[in-house]
Amino acid sequence: MISPTPMQTRIEMKLQEAFRPIELDVINESHMHAGHAGDDGSGGSHWCVVIKSNAFDGISRVGRDRMVYDALVDEMKIIHALTIKIKT
Repeated sequence: MISPTPMQTRIEMKLQEAFRPIELDVINESHMHAGHAGDDGSGGSHWCVVIKSNAFDGISRVGRDRMVYDALVDEMKIIHALTIKIKT
């Protein structure tokens, strides 16, 4: 098993605290973007979050995405790309 990176741990902790998810998967997709724009060579530039939480009930898709971005405001200063998949 591969140990989580510090950024993965930060993302997981922030999302756990903000949403108390039923399901959470934080996937580092940086390897798929190596050499592309936005790849800083750190191996932590591109992420995918799959999350399911009751906190998103009744919220529009755009509103749910905004909630995730707000929870990760500090991390988004470092991350180049974040894909968000919210399960309802």
